[in-house]
Amino acid sequence: MKVLVTGGAGYIGSITAKALEGAGHTPVILDSLLVGPRVFVKDRIFYEGDIADRELLRRVVAEHPDIEATIHMAARIVVPESVALPYEYYRDNVAKSLELFDELVALGKPRVLFSSSASLYATKDSFEVTEDDALEPTSPYARTKRMMEQVLQDMSAATDLRAIILRYFNPIGSDPDLESGIYAKEPSHVIGQLVMAARGLKDTFTITGVEHPTRDGTGIRDYIHVWDLAQAHVRAVEKFDEVLAAVGAPNTVINIGTGAGVTVRELVASFEKVFGKAVPLSEAPPRPGDAVGAFANVDRSRELLDWRTSLSLDDAIASALAWGEKRQEILGYE
Repeated sequence: MKVLVTGGAGYIGSITAKALEGAGHTPVILDSLLVGPRVFVKDRIFYEGDIADRELLRRVVAEHPDIEATIHMAARIVVPESVALPYEYYRDNVAKSLELFDELVALGKPRVLFSSSASLYATKDSFEVTEDDALEPTSPYARTKRMMEQVLQDMSAATDLRAIILRYFNPIGSDPDLESGIYAKEPSHVIGQLVMAARGLKDTFTITGVEHPTRDGTGIRDYIHVWDLAQAHVRAVEKFDEVLAAVGAPNTVINIGTGAGVTVRELVASFEKVFGKAVPLSEAPPRPGDAVGAFANVDRSRELLDWRTSLSLDDAIASALAWGEKRQEILGYE
């Protein structure tokens, strides 16, 4: 099948496009290249432009009438930046997505697989969260994701739109062939920061927040190999109608994680084991918008998608380290 992938030049988008190809599907990439690098698109079908450009969307569908679903990944995603730039985040993540969804319905392309976030969840004593647990997004970024979930739920109740919402936990690593990965010159994500400290590109890795109510005081996350995450998207588009038929609703939410909680200190210990030496550390207060964290209850993804992760935390760390060595060759910078 053909699948429209918005944000397909980005980190997760480009790797998901590769996973789609590996499963025999054809991704059609729509990306503004605001942040995603053009090199990640490779030789795929590509349209450079804005997701809110209705004329462009009409041209994409006219040229590819056999598109069967849209994976909507295009978004601004940096939590501290969202605190500083709320207008830009609400405009790009919410207002522009509204235009996209409305035009997809008008074009008769109602299937939407949406990239949401585990940062929506409220803190829970056990830290294991199900899709039905309380939500309490703590940053403008997270609130844009929650708003888009509500938009999809409301639009799917009132129109032909159909939505599967995937709440990502914490993707790390690269694709198996090291063709794409984290691309920011100074990544804000924890694993990118660890790789930079390990390779001497910064003085220390800073643990932000050491007084959280976790077993060692640091934040807790569910770190999933990005290749596993990409495979979950493939499974979801392949089983799209089957999933919604199973739940008996026009939309559903599915956690995509490993089902295991790892604290930042535990992640550092695993990283040092794979890397083979210690990483210089420092400590600081939580960043603006940071949450204590959570890990996924994955019962629903196993039941509805017949999917589970196959790669370990060590696999993901090794992949991230290998990408750290490779990315200068592909992107032209360390």
